[in-house]
Amino acid sequence: MNQITIQVAETDGSLTPLEVPTDMGLSLMEVLKGYGYAIEATCGGMALCATCHIQVLSDTILPEAGEDEYNMLDTLPNLTDNSRLACQIKPHNDLEGLTIKIIGDQ
Repeated sequence: MNQITIQVAETDGSLTPLEVPTDMGLSLMEVLKGYGYAIEATCGGMALCATCHIQVLSDTILPEAGEDEYNMLDTLPNLTDNSRLACQIKPHNDLEGLTIKIIGDQ
């Protein structure tokens, strides 16, 4: 299995490393849910609910967000310059070392 390591910034400021498969076709949202993070994913990963809203904390270059993702992010009151939807990110080797903070739809 091919995998990368990403880090999740927890509410206490600590970083939790996660081993993320890159060859299973999962989205980052599905991986985070699999690790037990409280992401509702009420839209099933269709970029319609923002419960998987994350902030990218590292300098990792992500693929450009699509129109559906931009439209959903535009509705969020807590939008940051580094906001993304985890359901729209497919883990691949170039994301090794990605550090994120889960924000959700709060």
